Amino acid sequence: MNVNTLVKSVVQTKPIVEPNESGKKKRVGILGGTFNPPHTGHLIIAEQVASQLDLDEMLFMPDALPPHVDHKDAIAADDRKKMVELSIAGNPLFDLETAELERGGISYTFDTIVELKRKHPDYEYYFVIGGDMVDYLPKWYRIGELVKLVHFVGVARTGFPKESKYPVMWVDVPLIEISSTQIRWNIQHNCSIKYLVPKDVEHYIKEEGLYLE
Repeated sequence: MNVNTLVKSVVQTKPIVEPNESGKKKRVGILGGTFNPPHTGHLIIAEQVASQLDLDEMLFMPDALPPHVDHKDAIAADDRKKMVELSIAGNPLFDLETAELERGGISYTFDTIVELKRKHPDYEYYFVIGGDMVDYLPKWYRIGELVKLVHFVGVARTGFPKESKYPVMWVDVPLIEISSTQIRWNIQHNCSIKYLVPKDVEHYIKEEGLYLE
């Protein structure tokens, strides 16, 4: 596996209940975000991380209200959820996690991971974030406790160093300079988004008239 690991040790907390009978935990990745809209870059990151870390499953988790980004352009959660479903269809390794949408309000990762670990104590979670979010980790809600509950997996972003005072596993992923902001701009200016998003997502955006205002 081609994995550059800066810091591999992650302090583990005792699970709320004992693991399954086999004693082996399921290795589950989480790629969270606003997905406004989801794009090809998200899929490439998820596939590469899952492959290189030998994960059993990769969950795409749309947030309700992200606490650390400007979400004024985010469209309705139902539309973002639908586009994620369309994006991941056909890949048996991918699935949708709606914990933050169901809870509503500001999506603090700490609260989400605590909830997921209560539901699935035999899962070992790997939370995927870009280099920009790694740089932002010191400002995350209850970050000191969060790093004891989940493995952070970093993927490089242009302009951000691959380093952190927190335990982060770095995975080599192609630098895909695709952004949801650029896709929304293209739509508003009647420019193509072909190949930037999955075909079914492109059709859904056009059929629903999303991002035109």
